[in-house]
Amino acid sequence: MRELLTAPPTEAAVIDIGSNSVRLVLYRLDGRAIWTVFNEKVLAGLGRDLPATGRLSPEGVEMALTALRRFAAVLEGVRPAYSFVAATAAVREAVDGPDFCDRVAAETGLKVRILSGEEEAKYSAIGVLAGDPRASGVAADMGGSSLELIRIGAGAGSGPARGITLPLGPFSLADAKGFDIGRLKSRISTILKPASETFSTDTLHAVGGGWRALAQIHMARTDYPLRIVHQYAMPAAEARDLARLMAQQSRSSLERLPGISRKRAETLPYSALVLEGLIDRLGLKTVEFSAWGLREGLLFEALDAAGPMEDPLLAGTTALGVRQGVSPLLPAALCAWLQEVIGALPQAFGAERDALLAEAACGLADLGARLHPDHRLELVFDQVLRAPIAGVSHPERAFLATAMNARYGGSPSTPQPDAVDRLLDDRSRARARALGLAIRLGCDLSGRSPQLLANASIRVKGGALRLTASEGYADVLLGEQTRRRAKALAEAMGLKLEI
Repeated sequence: MRELLTAPPTEAAVIDIGSNSVRLVLYRLDGRAIWTVFNEKVLAGLGRDLPATGRLSPEGVEMALTALRRFAAVLEGVRPAYSFVAATAAVREAVDGPDFCDRVAAETGLKVRILSGEEEAKYSAIGVLAGDPRASGVAADMGGSSLELIRIGAGAGSGPARGITLPLGPFSLADAKGFDIGRLKSRISTILKPASETFSTDTLHAVGGGWRALAQIHMARTDYPLRIVHQYAMPAAEARDLARLMAQQSRSSLERLPGISRKRAETLPYSALVLEGLIDRLGLKTVEFSAWGLREGLLFEALDAAGPMEDPLLAGTTALGVRQGVSPLLPAALCAWLQEVIGALPQAFGAERDALLAEAACGLADLGARLHPDHRLELVFDQVLRAPIAGVSHPERAFLATAMNARYGGSPSTPQPDAVDRLLDDRSRARARALGLAIRLGCDLSGRSPQLLANASIRVKGGALRLTASEGYADVLLGEQTRRRAKALAEAMGLKLEI
């Protein structure tokens, strides 16, 4: 948190030259919080001809070079503190891959690093873990020409995990005989068989545009209230059913789906069949989708070398709250002041996770300071629910948004009751509301001044919520508004109020 208060934002850039797409992502770094500020891709299809010719697609090469010339001009204008240019399976495997990299250097000045299959798996794993430090199981990154598998989290071993790369991208699976589901399923199963025992797991962390498209389709079909792919999870049985359905659709049917482009419709059935094969071969119970992967892995390896990492949820909420708030010292002061209240609330996500979420909520305590007061409540709620912050599950997003709803005086129903009711149980909603009311009490009692807050204390003892002030501060701190705020908190916690 202290680093975020002093370090000016910096920029970073990653150019990812994949088998299907060439993409530039620009990031703004707020300490260890990262925000995607620019994201452009071209579906060049560099690896489209690779299985038949062993060479990059000539049309794809020209499309890629056009995109890379533009990306180089953008980098020249932005001049980021960190920049990475990496190529994966198609350039790695094509006989003319080195010639392509030489041409890129000559025409754009960009120096391309060709990643090995093991490096590609490693950086995907780093990216998944950067986006969710609790992730455990197997990270699977499916590109246009290859699939990388690597163990992460518990069970990955004490040293760096070693990944593998398999020829299971859409371009690798396509053949001149056409799209035959039975033949493709048999081929996928055969390729996966040697990896089945090594990578069997309950949870697959799926990385790649094709699988993100499947997640978006599932959200639409189930009328899911929070259209955020990152850390969206579904039971493996539902994922298998969806994959089978998508594999059976015609290209024209897929193109009619919202958000599915013509080129994505061409490769989506292959992505679906590979996911089905992984579910069956690895014995999966859950598929969780990660919007973070190789690009973020490259970035976070460099950030990790520059200093210690921070939990992405705390980094993100602190950056949001501090940059938009008034007092940078308020979040830490609030969190310390409310420790007894936080400890007395009903558990929602487990003791350790509840404590971290409480710290995150305190980091957001002043998020609405610079927003219009007539719309502050709705704007804060929506921003917290949909903030581009990593390391937070969808139910936890709803929890934090519900807490901020209470912090800014919202009713128990919240601005989006359907979303909250679907994502949170009664116990979690009660904890979130009480936490928000506690933060509201601390902010209003002190006028958001950490110095004034230090002259009051709040305790939970003997079935009572006890609020006291230091000598000489009772008239200053314990006025009518404070009593109203304290009464609302005590009622939410089922306690008597003593002032």
